[in-house]
Amino acid sequence: MTLIEVRELSKTYADDGVSTPALRGVSFDIGRGEFVAIMGPSGSGKSTLLHLLGFLDRPTGGTYRFDGRGIDEYTDHELAEVRNRKMGFVFQTFNLLPRTDVLENVKLPLLYSGIPEKRWNRMAEEAIEAVGLSHRLSHESSQLSGGERQRVAIARALVLRPEIIFADEPTGNLDSKSGKAVMAILEDLNRTRGHTIVLITHETYTAEQAERIIHLMDGEIANDEKVKARRTSDHFIK
Repeated sequence: MTLIEVRELSKTYADDGVSTPALRGVSFDIGRGEFVAIMGPSGSGKSTLLHLLGFLDRPTGGTYRFDGRGIDEYTDHELAEVRNRKMGFVFQTFNLLPRTDVLENVKLPLLYSGIPEKRWNRMAEEAIEAVGLSHRLSHESSQLSGGERQRVAIARALVLRPEIIFADEPTGNLDSKSGKAVMAILEDLNRTRGHTIVLITHETYTAEQAERIIHLMDGEIANDEKVKARRTSDHFIK
């Protein structure tokens, strides 16, 4: 079943009367449960595309449908609600609160969720267990290694059990060993729990962990190829 439908999507930035196209009419679909890497050099448009797919920005042309609804069909409030409840975000820079422990960092998305507070600790603990950091529950993020911080960021993205996880260069600040551990977690979340994963990267090795790679160049799709057979799972997130 299709989760994301993109047709002729474009984004142009205007600065002092000068227009700069960042995306030039890209089209593709992403199915539920897919693991897709969007790959390209700096300036190729991959970060712009992530912002559009994650409802962090609006396109200047084309159409984008998420879960059967076009972006123009959502109010700003609905966009924020979908972004919080159905989307999880993992960034290169972790974006953790440094003097706050792992549990409290992971609980942050729950503050705006409408979920009763009595359930927060259990939900956060389950997400932390999923990334193998239960033994670091009460440690401040500043006491963790880079790889552990990224795993906390993944747990935070997981805590509301989102439909899709957007990972923007998640291994960019990590050594190779930590990077492989983070990618193994993302693969496991996709394979055993059914999360759709959209990975933004410029690294060939990292991209090859996905089932499919969309190559961007100068704001256009240069290639869209399957690199692995589609994973199947009986444990999709409900």
